[in-house]
Amino acid sequence: MSSEKASAKAAYWRANLKLLFILLTIWFVVSYGCGILFVDALDTIKIGGFPLGFWFAQQGSIYTFVVLIFVYVWRMNKLDRKHDVHEE
Repeated sequence: MSSEKASAKAAYWRANLKLLFILLTIWFVVSYGCGILFVDALDTIKIGGFPLGFWFAQQGSIYTFVVLIFVYVWRMNKLDRKHDVHEE
């Protein structure tokens, strides 16, 4: 493999890992932070009669994860086209 191909492959992999790290960090902050660490502060706000901390612990982290899946697919498609490794 030429050094140019190897560096392009490494750049693609770095961008992929950076995206994964960012999305997993967001998911961690929402699920662990909002559902456990900041629950007392969030419980002062009510949504549909339920405390916001409870909502994040029960549903918010799941909704966030589903949204992050779509964001990942969208961003990876852009990244694939940028590095010319997309599917035809």
